[in-house]
Amino acid sequence: MSSAAATVNGRERAVRLGLRENWPQFALLVLVNAFVGGMVGIERTVVPLIGAEQFHLASTTLITSFIVSFGVVKAFANLVSGQLADAWGRKRVLVLGWLFGLPVPFMIIDAPSWTWIVAANALLGINQGLAWSMTVIMKVDLVGPRSRGLAVGLNEFAGYVAVGVTAFLTGYLASRYGLRPVPIYLGIAYAALGLLFSVLLVRDTREHVRVETAAHPRQEATIGFAEVFAFTSFRNRNLFAASQAGLVNNLNDGMSWGIFPLFFASFGLGVERIGVLKALYPASGGLLQVATGPLSDRWGRKGLIVSGMWVQATGLLVTGSVSHFGWWIVGSLLLGIGTAMVYPSLIAAVSDASHPSWRARSLSVYRFWRDLGYAIGALSAGLIADFFGFSAAILAIGGLTFVSGLIVAAAMRERADEVSSAANAMKRVNA
Repeated sequence: MSSAAATVNGRERAVRLGLRENWPQFALLVLVNAFVGGMVGIERTVVPLIGAEQFHLASTTLITSFIVSFGVVKAFANLVSGQLADAWGRKRVLVLGWLFGLPVPFMIIDAPSWTWIVAANALLGINQGLAWSMTVIMKVDLVGPRSRGLAVGLNEFAGYVAVGVTAFLTGYLASRYGLRPVPIYLGIAYAALGLLFSVLLVRDTREHVRVETAAHPRQEATIGFAEVFAFTSFRNRNLFAASQAGLVNNLNDGMSWGIFPLFFASFGLGVERIGVLKALYPASGGLLQVATGPLSDRWGRKGLIVSGMWVQATGLLVTGSVSHFGWWIVGSLLLGIGTAMVYPSLIAAVSDASHPSWRARSLSVYRFWRDLGYAIGALSAGLIADFFGFSAAILAIGGLTFVSGLIVAAAMRERADEVSSAANAMKRVNA
């Protein structure tokens, strides 16, 4: 039997790859990522309204500035997260992410000015960039190449269902108790539980990476971060296609985060119904990733990514073209369905194209480009909305999302042969 061992609390344990072999740690990481997603969910409904109603900000661009700070900081936190994970270990980076997240809800509750909200979101960006990145990377480490889509799907399911449920709960609480402080109390619970579980229960997964690397059919010399950055950003056609699609996906998410509550409110919609609409998109997207993640393992990544981008574009075009609550529900659901098709498939596609020895760094570069989309989407949509109105901003981002799908269709190639050979190698390791 080919196996490896790791020392835990002075005792050796066998290190095996696979979801069944590592389900307790995998399930724990799913729960931890639900707390990570919940931290974003506390802001989806109420924070843009805090800017408009409590701080009386008239400029849409200024209101969406909190998303710009979040997106830029999260992108750079992602960029260093893989390097830190390889150097320090996954668990330490996960714990560090939670330490940055702890002050966020307190700052939002007590913020005397909009500057505090922007600063809180910078800390939230670090929290998300480090903590969410680690939960993804650690799950991929645990399962090996056979079930990457399933692993990512379950991770994103937990995170985005938590975003949706929390967006609904904050809208409900805000309609009864005001925008602050009661809805934000949820964030205090998420941060405390996430940190506690990460410190006491989560185990590192670098030994799993060593097992996979030893059995990988393509052995590679160690390469530097600059080479990984270039390879992921533009030198490899699959990684380039995934990176630009990830950027546009989060570009439309950043737009919806900042613009949708203001757009719906401009038609007289109350905060509770806005909370319903804001919950539908991440909740439906999260739930469906349980199915779309493993489907990408069976059907391939490209088809789901291309069609998913086009479904998202349709959802945005529907939302921006109408002024009816029922059609807004349809648009939100389409946006969620498209996101579910795209999100796990993109991360799995990046994992497919990356060698285990530099996969964490490649994923961090992909997530850098992807989450830079938050800032670009919020800023561009805010500027368009200030000059041409909310509908124009939504429709413009919808058109860009469609074009991104075309780029994936032209540039990306499936990597079924490589994934199959890697999976066969894992079977020999676990035999």
